[in-house]
Amino acid sequence: MKRENFSRKRQAILQAICSTTVHPTAEWVYQTVKPQYPDLSLGTVYRNISKFKEEGIINSVGVVNGQERFDGNTEQHSHFICNNCGAVLDISEQNLSQDVDRAIADRYGLQVVSHELVFRGVCKKCQQD
Repeated sequence: MKRENFSRKRQAILQAICSTTVHPTAEWVYQTVKPQYPDLSLGTVYRNISKFKEEGIINSVGVVNGQERFDGNTEQHSHFICNNCGAVLDISEQNLSQDVDRAIADRYGLQVVSHELVFRGVCKKCQQD
């Protein structure tokens, strides 16, 4: 019985990450899943997130405003991080990704498998405030 309960929690944690584009923190995931599983601990969320990262099911966007952010979209894409509010936005310019990989491979004689590209600045919402 405990194993089934763990699997459901694990699935709920993964679903919370993959069903949003906000690039959530572990705390956000915990607060989202906790109402469904009142006995859920923050440690369980962290352990499962770590396992998901190891398995390549999710990616880490990095630390933004002191908290690691996660992405359920594992397709190659870039991110924009707002210096003001910390919003993380997906940038899905495929030509940019292919051009960068090819340019680096050619210039340095490397075989590029993937890369991570992060743009930083001020998002539209913060520019309007």
